[in-house]
Parts: sequence; C-alpha cells; structure tokens
Amino acid sequence: MEPRAAVKEKFFIVIRGKSRKGFCRGCIGRVETETQRGELTGLLYCGGSNALNPKSGGTVRKEDTYSLTRHQAQLLLFVSSMSKRLELLCNPQLFSAICELSQDDLVVVKHKKGHLPGLVKNLMQIGRKEHKDDLHMLGFEVEFVDSDQNLSSKKPPPLPLFSAADVVQVVPSYSVPLGLHWKDGQSGGLNRKAVTRINSMPNIGSHARQTRENLTEQSTVQGQSPSVSHVPLEVGSLVEVVSNSRVTVYGVIQWLGVPAGRTNEWAGIELDYDVSGCSDGKYGSQQYFTCKASRALFVPVTKCSPDSRFSCSSSGRGTFKPTDTLLVPLYEDPEEYAPPFPESEALSLLVGKMKGIQGHINSCYLDVTLFSLFSSSVTLDNICQTPADTERPIMCTLREIVNRLRRQGFVPAQSVMNFRQQLGCDTFRTEEKDPEEFITVLFQKVLRMGPLIKLRSGQDTCQGAYTFQIFLEKGQMGQMPSVQQLLDTSCLSGDLKFEEVPSCLMVQMPRFGNKYKMFSHIIPSTELDITDLLYNSPRECFLCGHLAEFECLQCLPDRKMQPGRIKPFCSTCNTQVHSHPSRQAHSPRALPAPAASETPVLRHTMQLFAVLCIQTSHYVSFLKYGPDPHSWLFFDCMADRHGDDQHGYNIPEIRACPELGDFLSQPEEAMARSHPSQTPELVRRLLCDSYMFLYQNPATPLSRSNHEEPFN
Repeated sequence: MEPRAAVKEKFFIVIRGKSRKGFCRGCIGRVETETQRGELTGLLYCGGSNALNPKSGGTVRKEDTYSLTRHQAQLLLFVSSMSKRLELLCNPQLFSAICELSQDDLVVVKHKKGHLPGLVKNLMQIGRKEHKDDLHMLGFEVEFVDSDQNLSSKKPPPLPLFSAADVVQVVPSYSVPLGLHWKDGQSGGLNRKAVTRINSMPNIGSHARQTRENLTEQSTVQGQSPSVSHVPLEVGSLVEVVSNSRVTVYGVIQWLGVPAGRTNEWAGIELDYDVSGCSDGKYGSQQYFTCKASRALFVPVTKCSPDSRFSCSSSGRGTFKPTDTLLVPLYEDPEEYAPPFPESEALSLLVGKMKGIQGHINSCYLDVTLFSLFSSSVTLDNICQTPADTERPIMCTLREIVNRLRRQGFVPAQSVMNFRQQLGCDTFRTEEKDPEEFITVLFQKVLRMGPLIKLRSGQDTCQGAYTFQIFLEKGQMGQMPSVQQLLDTSCLSGDLKFEEVPSCLMVQMPRFGNKYKMFSHIIPSTELDITDLLYNSPRECFLCGHLAEFECLQCLPDRKMQPGRIKPFCSTCNTQVHSHPSRQAHSPRALPAPAASETPVLRHTMQLFAVLCIQTSHYVSFLKYGPDPHSWLFFDCMADRHGDDQHGYNIPEIRACPELGDFLSQPEEAMARSHPSQTPELVRRLLCDSYMFLYQNPATPLSRSNHEEPFN
C-alpha cells in the first residue's frame, strides 16, 4: 500500500504503547509519511543534548500519538524526562497557558528552594540549527520576585533558565491590581511589553484570541456589554474567569455586589488554588467574605462565565460529562508508576474545590477509602509500584484512579463508576455500604492479597482479617477513651494477640454506621504501641522494666496505675501488686515464655495516617500527608452540588486542616480534658464522628509476597 505525503511541519509525541521501531512513550517526532493503515513514519528528536538533530525513528501507530505544533514540540524537547512531558500534557489548562507565555508574564516555578514566583523575561532558543530539519529547544528565563512581592534588588547574572515542566502556575493578569507592588513602588498593571516571541514560533492561541476579540466587537456594536456570560450568576455559582492573556482560573462566587469605589456589579470569587496577589476576601479596605489567603479574586460580573469544565446549561438541566475531551487526551499507562506526591506539593495539588475523588450515587464509602489508602501512604506504595496485571481490567482501572489522584489531584466520577462496575456486584454501583466491606473486597478480590493482620486467640491457631473491630463493654472505659486504650482493652478482653507486627492496621471503632456509637467522643492516638499486644514477643514489666512474665486484665482500669494501660509484670512485681487488698481477687495470666534476652525490649509502634468519619449517612476522611505535625487534609467527595439530582453533579473538596495538628500535638491528658464544643469545627468532627483509624508501619511496607492469597 503506497504511503501518502504528510503535511509539512507536522510534529507529534508518542503517548501510549511500548517501544516500537525506534519510538517509545514520550518521544517527539516529525511526520515524514502517513500510510492509509494509520501509521506514521518520521524523524525522532531524542531531547537533551541530541534534541536538535533528528534521527530516523521508524514507524508508530497514529492512534498512539498526539499532534503538536512546532512551538509545543520545542518546549517539550527541553523537558529531558519523557514521563515529565506526559505529565505536563495531562494538565491541558496549564500547558496551554505555558505555550502562550510572553515577556513579563507572572509565573510560579519549581526551584531547589521551593515554589517561587517570577517574571518571564525571555523565551530562549537552546542550541544551534545546522540543518533544515533541526529543532531548537525552548526554555524560559525567569526573574524571581521576592517574598514581599517586590522585584529582587539583586539580579543574578545570568537569569536562571526553566523548562515548561518547571512552571507550576501561570498567574492571571486580573490578580495584579489587587496588591502586587513592583520595583517602582507603583501598584497596578505589569506594564507589559509587546510579545517577544521568536519569529519562527507561531502564537498558537492567536486564532482563538482573534475570534474572541471579534465576538466582543460584535456585542459592543449591538449595544451590549462585552460579557462572556448571559447566564444569571448567584452566590454559590461555579465560574471561570479568562484573563487578558487568555489564562483561565476557576472558582465559586462567594459575594456579589458593588464594592467601594466602583459603580457596576462585581463578583468575589474563591479560587480553586492559590494565586499570588489575591486576598483572603478583602478588597480595598473592606472584608467582603472570608477564605484562605491568596484565594479571593474580585472582578466585574461581566468577566465571569459558568465553569466550562462541566457542560451544564443555564436552566440547570445540563449533564455533567466527566469524559469530555480535553485539549490533550489524558493517558494513564496501567504499567506506569506514579509516586505519592511530596509533602511540599500536597497543598498546591490537592486543596480546593473539584479536588480529590468526585462522589456519585452513594460512593462516599469507596471514595474516602481509596483517597486515604493510596494518595500518600508509603505503606501501600509497594503495591502501586508492582506492574498492573493488564489482563485484569479492574487492576488497570484502579491504577488509573491512583495515577490521576497523585498526578492531577482530581478523579472524575466516571473513572470511579467504571471501577465500581468491575467489582462484580451490582450493589457496589448503587447502594450505601461501609468501608470495611469494601476494604475486604479491595484487598482480597482486586489486589489478591491475603489478610493484613493475623490474630491469635489464646492458644488457638492464627486467624486472618483485613480490619480490626473493637469489641468491649461500655463500662470498661471512660467517657472519652483513646484509640490506644480501646485497642488494648478489646484485645485483652477477647484474649487476642497479634501474631506479627502488621504493615497496615485499620481499627474500626465500636459503632455501626450512623445508627449506634458507644462513645460520643474518641481521642485519636497518633501513635499506636502494640508491643504488649504481640504474641510470644518479649515484654517488659510495667513497673520495674525487667522481663515480664504475667499480665492482668483486671488491672487495666486501675486508677492508681495509669488506667487504660496494659499491665505486664515480672514475677516479683506481680506478687507485690496483687498483695494489695483491692487486687487480691485478680487473676493474672502467665505469659508465654519468650527467649531470654538481656537487651532492652524493642517497642513496636504504628503511625496514624488517615481517619474515616461518618456523622449521619455520609463518609468523609482526614489524611496525614507528611511528617510535619500540621500536615493534615480534610476530604469530602460530595461537599457541594451543582444542579438538581437528575442533571447535576457533586463537587468534591479538600481543605487544609493544620488546626488538627495543633490539637493532636497536646498530651493525651490535655486532649481528654478538652470539650469538643470548644474545638475548631474539623477537630470536633473528627472527635465526634470517627469510624475507622488507619495506621501504618513505614518500616515494613505492604507487599503481595508477604500477603499472598491463593486463587483458583
């Protein structure tokens, strides 16, 4: 079959498929010919030092590529990591804004000192063209803005050079008049210079901008204001704002009115993410609403239009289409590993509306569980690093959810619905369930892993479980017990011991959904000490520290000896303690004799990394995303809703919760004395509504080899 000539200057990037005849994922090429069978033959640009000179690349299927302009190809060539190129393409809004950057645009870039704001000063060609087929790489020279939002007095010669993948945010021009002050001390615009693009680089947004300008002119001629929206907007409406440079930001209207010094109606918008120069709800000298700092944007209402990410009409009867095509198609290779996001990037990636996993039809139990287990937990990361079984579609779907969550911070409802449909039971698609039921199915049927915890009752054989349910009588505990006390008491009351230190321990509180809970408040234990709950493991005497030989269940609530703590004793201390008249009726039990050891007993602890909560019939979660005590997030997959029940969609939201870190940093006795009604809202919600506490042992991450489950 004869090939037909390709269109001149047609570039592409390989987005899927394994290496084939010279091309692999992330490679950039130029089309030489295209066959009628849908195959491209082209030249290969490797990137890095070999970016300029193309090599013979071979053949690749057209469906495995995505078309690029010359400008896009040159920007991506300066990104040396092929996986970083693909990650950038998965953020179409950001990539589009980067492609249209011009001189003096304000950006935020990744730097060894963190995320820093700066001004784009030059679009730099890198390398020399020696042949007509050669390509320059393109990078940005950026001049940093200091922490006071003034231009740094010291200009490092030469200016640092950044690739497109280093740009994490393009700041819309509307934010500038709200308080940015430049070197000359004036407040106002950026004093933008003419666009200084390299002549060979076309402005890929010029056609769209011209179309937009023509529409504005037409509406002005007809006597209408050049509004981008003819849809009535109100407080709570999801909107987008397009800046003069065509950068789009998204948020929810929190205030409508005429601000001081203005004559027309303006909107106060809480943005989805931080934007330098925005406020906390203050405009001028007046506070119009309250939100997180750098999130409040004030613009004329005529600059707002309904959020185009969701196809809802003005009547509210539009249908949300989570599978709508993006500028660049999202491609998640089920065999590719996406690492957990670092602590330093968590807030910029996750905090805001339309973040996390989008809820749909009673999915909250599943959404909060997946979010808590896979977003940042190091314990479960070994499972994610294992290549997905491509012959099992459900594993590929799960990997896609995890990758989207970790890379983009948002998973649409359709992705999760696909996963629910593949679980094999219709009730998972429509009915309310509890997390423990889903956890069992997830680990046993999807991940094909054996029980996460192994329990021994008395001298009986060991039995496995995926979660640990607290069982006890209410009279055994005080009014506000800690998780440590509940676990200790439940194990001793049921004569249970852990056969080994679990990698992941999910402790279910003594409550059943929204119908019954034994305790009105439960104190989170940020660290669980399970040393005294291990079977046949050396333990030290509660009093003298020598090797323990006995333990006593009746001593557990003893107010004279730290009530709620397990009391193992050596032989001497056991005799002395139980010689007291109030303890003579106790029945201490002999412990299995461990191997003699002269070294101090090693304490085995586990770290809290997530809490699932339920108030009425809706689950939410708290996530610990890093070692800093204040690194806590609150996630609600259905925090808000747009439209009606039939044609609307749920709006997930993630909020930073550093106040929880402040509360948990107190001694346990101080937390027990605190009245929940006097604590911040989210802290109170955790204390009152906790359902399941998730702990991990970072020293022994989960792996399938350690928890193999036989399958026929």
